Amino acid sequence: MKKRFILAAMLAAAPFAAFAEDNGFSYTYVEGGYTQARVDNDDELLGDFDAKGAYLRGSFAVNPSFYFFGGFSRAKDDDSVTFDLGDEQIRVDVEDELTLAEGGVGYHMAMGERVDFLAELSYLRLEEEVKVSAEGESEKESFDNNAGRIAVGLRGGSERMEGWVKAGYIDGSDFSGEFVGTLGGQYKFNQTWGLVGEVEVFNELTRFNAGVRASF
Repeated sequence: MKKRFILAAMLAAAPFAAFAEDNGFSYTYVEGGYTQARVDNDDELLGDFDAKGAYLRGSFAVNPSFYFFGGFSRAKDDDSVTFDLGDEQIRVDVEDELTLAEGGVGYHMAMGERVDFLAELSYLRLEEEVKVSAEGESEKESFDNNAGRIAVGLRGGSERMEGWVKAGYIDGSDFSGEFVGTLGGQYKFNQTWGLVGEVEVFNELTRFNAGVRASF
């Protein structure tokens, strides 16, 4: 009876073992590091929004094909403008903070020995808070954008290095069907630790991430 139980357990685990050895990619990880957000705008006084901050994100494989993922980032930009009014000058300080949160579900399928097809569906929330200060007084204004995103892509590479590319579509409150593109890569020191870099472009926003990933 004991041998039959062990054999049954091995057979039940066989599909998961095959999945784990399929291509070596982990869909359970935690990652964090430095982020930079750049927004192109037409403001001649302040110029482009160029903020720096930090991000944290992760993924959790719930079965051999699906995973949940989520992330949070916050970046801040400080600027100042001096107005010459003839007899006096007035300095205006502007603090612009951008917060992005996202959560969703993904699907992956092996397309080769070291290549996966990806499909993801997620909800994202983009918040911007602007604070303007001058002559000892300040005023704040906030903007909230909610949207849904769908994306497909490929993930592939070797035991040491891997990369991914995704193309998607965002639609929501202030996003009228915007294209989004993502390109990233990871250098792995071992099965757990790696260095990650990624760039993402949508609408007038470009995000750069550089961080450390722990895969499980």
